[in-house]
This record gives sequence, C-alpha cells and structure tokens, in this order.
Amino acid sequence: MSWRIGIDLGGTKIEVAALDAAGSIRLRRRVPSPGDYPGTIAAIAGLVESAESELGSTASLGIGIPGSENPRTRLIRGANSTHLNGRPLGADLEARLRRPVRLSNDANCLAMSEAADGAGAGYASVFAVILGTGVGGGLVVKGRILEGRNRVAGEWGHNPLPWMTPEEFPGPHCWCGQRGCVEAFLCGPALAASCDGPGARDASGLPRRAAAGDAEAEAALRRHADRLARALAAVVNLLDPDAIVLGGGLSNMDHLYEVLPRLIPRHVFSDTFDTPVLRAVHGDSSGVLGAARLWDGG
Repeated sequence: MSWRIGIDLGGTKIEVAALDAAGSIRLRRRVPSPGDYPGTIAAIAGLVESAESELGSTASLGIGIPGSENPRTRLIRGANSTHLNGRPLGADLEARLRRPVRLSNDANCLAMSEAADGAGAGYASVFAVILGTGVGGGLVVKGRILEGRNRVAGEWGHNPLPWMTPEEFPGPHCWCGQRGCVEAFLCGPALAASCDGPGARDASGLPRRAAAGDAEAEAALRRHADRLARALAAVVNLLDPDAIVLGGGLSNMDHLYEVLPRLIPRHVFSDTFDTPVLRAVHGDSSGVLGAARLWDGG
C-alpha cells in the first residue's frame, strides 16, 4: 500500500490525514496548535508517528503551512503564526522524521485538493481562493501547483485592490506593511468592520442579517462582493484560469455564486466571460487533503 500523509498546520489546530493509493481517506485526526515552535515540531512528529504506527507503514509527507518557505534558506516567511517565521521548519522535521518533507502554502494545498477531486476536477487550470481570517490564493495547472521561482505564486491577497474608488484609496493598513491589500479589504474581520465598525471581527451573521432587511449588512455585502469581483477580474486578466474555486469561511456566503459571475465581467479585458466560480467541495478538509497530495506527480 502506498500511503500519503498530509498535515494542515493551522493557527488553532494541526490536522493529519492519510490517503491510500486510490485517494481515499483512511485516517484523520487533529490536535490543538501549541502556539510555539518546539511544540509545533513535537506535535507534527507525534501525529505522523502515531498515524504510521496505526497504518503499519511509512508514508510520504506533505505539510500545508501559513506563509511560505524561502527556496534558498528554507526559512519560513510571511506566516501569521509568527513563531514559524525565520525557522527551518521543513529541515527540522526532516531531521526529526528522517525523510524528505514537502511544504507548501495552505492556499496551494486548497487548490491541489480541489483540482484533484473537488470542485475543480476536470479543469486544466484552477485558481483557488481562501477567504477567511486571511486571504490567499493558489494555482494548479494540469495537476501541478504553480509555486513560482520565489515560491510566492498565488499571493493574490497581498496585491493592491484593483480599480480603487476615491473613497477606498489608499486603503487600510495591512499586517504585511503595505496599504490597500486585497486581504485588508476582503478578509472576514474587514467585512465585519465595514458593517459594524472598528473592533468587529465576526462576519458570519451578515448574510442572515441582510436577508432579514438589515440595510447596513446589505450594503457591506454589496461592497465586499464588488471588491472581490474586481480582485478576481485582475486574476482572470493575468492568468485566465479555467475555474475559480472559493474556500474559507466566507466562501459559505451563498450570494457570492449568484453575483460574482455578473460583476467580474465588468473588469475583464474580454468580450466574453464564462469562467465558473465554484464553492470548494472539501470545505475545511481541503488543506490537509491537498498537503497529502504534494508528492503527486513526483
């Protein structure tokens, strides 16, 4: 049996899943994230060792992480779990587990999972988006993640929001040090704050409020959808993917799949736009399933 183990390294939990040769999940569990680097190494190693003991076999190992790995120094950068930044996570895990380890951004793992057997299955190129506490993206072409020379391909959330209005410019400060980033406009806390003011963090109730006639919630969702459409149109103009897949907590807002196909074409440099905008099939499992597939294709 050829086993593939994936790890989804999140801010609040670390999840492991094992896939068999057919891609079926044969084992899955999660533990709380320790919140420090030595604890993270120990937790990941413990999950892998426990899984392999249960499977009775060693496995390939892929890990989805916030941020990315510098291809030259192998140090993690850009992670909102800041205890990972500047640390050689992959190298340390290889030493602990005595095997090669592949790391990739969590949005890349989402794209890999959804392109393999999720919403993007059957499409040659899939751009997948995480819309949640943060905003990220990943691109899979013909079954392979496009990571780029510097391993930052798909970092769509840290480009400026396109076609800003005078009221939007120069945009809010982003944790990355820039202003006006797509993430700073489109993440869940930004959507909540646009409706309920500074300090609001939870946008999950806005669709329900809007459906009940809350004018502030309706206006906030309209602004968010318009900004998301502009940001995705810029991706279409650059990459023209065969499908766009939305994941993360905000992807559960049903209205997006109705309004985005109408809003995106306003900004696409083409007289046609029929790219499907699809909801991720695997939900919060996409990250760990995509991580397990990081060795697919050699």
